[in-house]
Amino acid sequence: MPTEQALPGEPTGVLWLPDEPPRAAVLVVAGSSGRIDSDRARVFAEHGALAASIRWFGGPGQPPGVCEVPLETFTAALDALCRYDPPRLGMIGVSKGAEAALLTGIRDDRLDLVGAFSPTSVVWANVGPGRDGVTEPYRSSWTWHGEPLPFVPYDDEPLGEAPAACRPMYERSIAAYPAEAAAAAIPVERIRGEIVLVAGADDEMWQSTDFARAIAARRRAAGGRLTVLDSDTAGHRPYLPGEPEPAPSANYRYGGNAAADAELGARALPHLLAALGLR
Repeated sequence: MPTEQALPGEPTGVLWLPDEPPRAAVLVVAGSSGRIDSDRARVFAEHGALAASIRWFGGPGQPPGVCEVPLETFTAALDALCRYDPPRLGMIGVSKGAEAALLTGIRDDRLDLVGAFSPTSVVWANVGPGRDGVTEPYRSSWTWHGEPLPFVPYDDEPLGEAPAACRPMYERSIAAYPAEAAAAAIPVERIRGEIVLVAGADDEMWQSTDFARAIAARRRAAGGRLTVLDSDTAGHRPYLPGEPEPAPSANYRYGGNAAADAELGARALPHLLAALGLR
C-alpha cells in the first residue's frame, strides 16, 4: 500500500509514495475549494506514481482567494517531484485546478501529461480576494513572473437561491465580453505533453463540454496530442475508481449524478494512466 507524508518545502501539501519504485510522478490540483486532494493523489500512487497534492491558495503567504495566484506555485511543486527523477511527469486538475494545469503546461515543458477535469478554454477573473483582501474590481486569477494573465470578467447577476447554478453567469460572461474572451483563450497548442480532457454535459458550474470542444479544436488544428472523454449525463465532479463520491453542496449545483460521474471517471482513468506510462 502507498504511504503518505508531508510534501517537503513549499507549497504545503501531501506526498504519496508507491510501494514500488515510482514509474511516474503526478501533481494533483483541486478546484476553487482550495483543498489538498489527498484521495485523488492516493489513487495514482496505488497505480505506481509518486503523487502530490498542494494547497495553492488560502495558505500562509498565499492569496486568500483565487486572485493573482502565481503559476510558479505549481512549477515549484513540480520541482519537488522532479527531485525524485521520475520517468514521466503529469499534472491533473479539476475546474479552476484544470485551468491552472493547462496554463502550467504551456509554461513547463517537463509535463508529459496535462489532465483537465471540467476544464475551461479561457482564463477567468478572480474568485475571491487577493493579497490585499479586495475582491473587486476584478483581476486575473493568475500571474506569471509577476504579470497578470488576460482574463474574462464576470457579467454579474444574482445567482438565485442556494444551491445555485453558476453556469448561466459564465455563459453570459463569454457572450458579454467577446474581445476579452479572445485575448484570454488558453493557447493549448503550446503544451508539449498529451492533454486529456474530462467533461460532463450536465455540468451546472460552467459549460465544460463547450470549453472542451474549444480546446480540442485549437489543439487539433495545431496537430497536438489530445484525448477527450465526455458524457451527456455527468456533471462538474467526475470521480475516479477508489475515490469517495463527492459530498453534496448546500451552496452550488454541480449537475450530473453519482452513477454518471463515476462512469466518466472510470473511463478517464485508463487514459490518464497510459499517458503517465502506468499501463
